[in-house]
Parts: sequence; structure tokens; C-alpha cells
Amino acid sequence: MHQRTFSTTFAAASTAAALKLKSGQIFKGTSFGAEKSVAGEAVFTTSLVGYPESMTDPSYTGQILVFTQPLIGNYGVPGQVKDEFGLYKYFESDRIQVSGIVVNDYATQYSHWTAVESLGEWCKRFDVPAITGIDTRALTHLLREQGSTLSQIVVGENDGITEFPDPNAEHLVAKVSTKTPMHYNPSGDVKIAVIDCGVKQNILRCLTKRGASVTVLPHDFDFNQVADQFDGLFISNGPGSPVTCTETIKNLKVAIDHFNKPIFGICMGNLLLGMAAGLNVYKLPFGNRGHNQPALHVDTGLCYITSQNHGYALDDSAMPKNWKRMFVNANDGSNEGIQHKTKPIFSVQFHPEAKGGPQDTEYLFEDFLGLVRAEKVKRTGIQTPVYQQQQQKVAAAFA
Repeated sequence: MHQRTFSTTFAAASTAAALKLKSGQIFKGTSFGAEKSVAGEAVFTTSLVGYPESMTDPSYTGQILVFTQPLIGNYGVPGQVKDEFGLYKYFESDRIQVSGIVVNDYATQYSHWTAVESLGEWCKRFDVPAITGIDTRALTHLLREQGSTLSQIVVGENDGITEFPDPNAEHLVAKVSTKTPMHYNPSGDVKIAVIDCGVKQNILRCLTKRGASVTVLPHDFDFNQVADQFDGLFISNGPGSPVTCTETIKNLKVAIDHFNKPIFGICMGNLLLGMAAGLNVYKLPFGNRGHNQPALHVDTGLCYITSQNHGYALDDSAMPKNWKRMFVNANDGSNEGIQHKTKPIFSVQFHPEAKGGPQDTEYLFEDFLGLVRAEKVKRTGIQTPVYQQQQQKVAAAFA
């Protein structure tokens, strides 16, 4: 009996392509995206689903993304639909952010009720190269052994790009951060300033759907000058090396001492908050990218499965005074979060908003906004309806 398959089927005239690593290895395949050559840092993700979300995540800027899941593209790509807050429902930004993608088997047939085009059509529309027919298992093994590697996708007969530029040497956060303030859910009961280092749409959704009014600010904006206008501060995820974000770190140092309101950071936000507190960062050999990373909560011993996408980590071997570890990675022991001992300030390296991925730690948004509302009541004496509902839930839980 003939077995139906979604496997790659290309005509003989399909354009040849190759992934070239700076270390000398070459992986040959076939192009199914934009027919152009690009350079970037080759990294891999173990995520089984969520390629539209991953590819539009600003944290992947400058990177060539290798999918370890063999079959990619089988549910197509959804349209740019927005929710009631004006945020994209199915993407993490308004465009593809990766420099290129590498897959083992591109599904030429796709099927999903939200799909409006194929993965290949989407890549071509955003001028992003994509290559299939690659032994991604061998490639991933190589990247694990030698670390994330500068590379090129070469399409056609040309020899590719002369150099292997390192995207981490650029200030990538400045590249993806908003240039002007943006506002979401202005009628919210608490006002949150979001420092945009490359913020994902679902992070903004996790704040707005819980009743917060959100103002997204440029990465280098000195929020300390307008601190009295906000009830809480959030530092977002973002691409590249945190060392380049000198202005943001400088502003955070002031905020830790003088903001006196809750602060929460995710991914790049964890790194920048840690550096502002006095910690150093280091580059992980091949990073943690996927939906199945175990994060151990230090105080309770509970282990959560988390979605992650980062290539750097905090060196928490010597914690500054008044700070403690909040989470650690159960696989490699790297830092997954920090917390101030006396102030409502904390951050995590993983993604509690998890789109796609597990939602085990989405409660951290509720913890943050709970702190924000409680602190606002202390300052103003005004209890908003949302705050009263939260208090009723807490009382009912212990009744």
C-alpha cells in the first residue's frame, strides 16, 4: 500500500543551495525560500511546533535557525490577524526576523484552518532564504560539539559571502527596538513601562489580558525621568549580546536603587537586570533553545518545563549583596532567574509567556501584576476592581 507523505518533492529545476560553516563543513540541500545568500550565526531549536512564532521572534535576529524537528511546514503559515489589543495573534512581530532557516524535510503540502500560505511562499515574500534536504541531526550534533557557529546559506552557483560577520558584535537590540513609544490597553488599572529590547507580542498580551495598560519604550529611553507616570517596569527579551546595551544597563542601575516599584525582566531582561546588579555574563556553547528546558525554582525545589531562546547566561557564582538565585537550569546548571531579597524586583531567563510551548510559569505575570497592584494600593489607598477580585480569589483559596 502506498503511504501518504508530506515529504519534500521538488522539480529537477529546483535551485541547489548549501549551508557553509566557518569551520569548513558544507551541508548541501535545495532552496525553497528567497534565492539569495546570507550570513549569520547557526543555532538550533528543539521545538516541535511553533515555527511561525520562532521565525518572527526578534531574539533570533542575525541568526540562521536550524530546526531539529525533521518535518517543517506541514501546517503552513497563518495570516497577520490581530487580537482585541491590536497584537498579532499568531506571530511575535510584524515580520520574519531570522536571517534564514535550515530544515531536514520541507512539507510542500500544508493543512491548517488558519493557514493562508505555505512556509516557502512566506519566506519568499519576506526575502528570507530557506534550505531543505539537510541532515539536521548531523548538523545539530556538530553545533553541540563545536558550539553555535558563524555560517552562510549559499543559494545557486555563487561562492557565497566573502566574510563570516559575527552578528553578536552588532548592537542588535537597537536594530529591533521601537523608535517611538507605543500604547496598548490604555484603560488598564495599572500602568506598565516596557523597555523594548525586542519584545514578543505574546509578552505584551500576557500583560494586557491581565488588565494592565502598557507603554512600550525604546531600549535606551531613560524611564527614570518619567517613573512617576508608571506603576511597574518590565524589561523584555531581545537579540545579540547584552554587553552592547550600555544605556539600558545604566538606566537599570538607577531604577534598582530609586524606582521603588516592582520590576520584572524576561530573557535579555534577566541578563540586563543582572548586569545592572553587578553580575557578569558569559556565552553558552550552543545556547538553550526549545520548549522543553527544565527550570528549578530554588526556594521551593519545584521544577518547571519552560520555553527558552538564549545564547548568553548570568554568572551567578558570586551573587551581589541583597540578591539571590531564583531559578537554575536542571540540565546544565546555568542561571534561570534572579530576585532581590528586599525589593519587588525579579527576572527569569526563560519565557513564561511560552508561545509556543508550556505555560507552566505564566503565573509569574500574575505575581508581577499582583505586586504592582499591591504597591499601588499602599501608595494611593485606592483599590481597583481588578485588585479586589485578586484579593477575593486569594481569600477563597485559603477559606
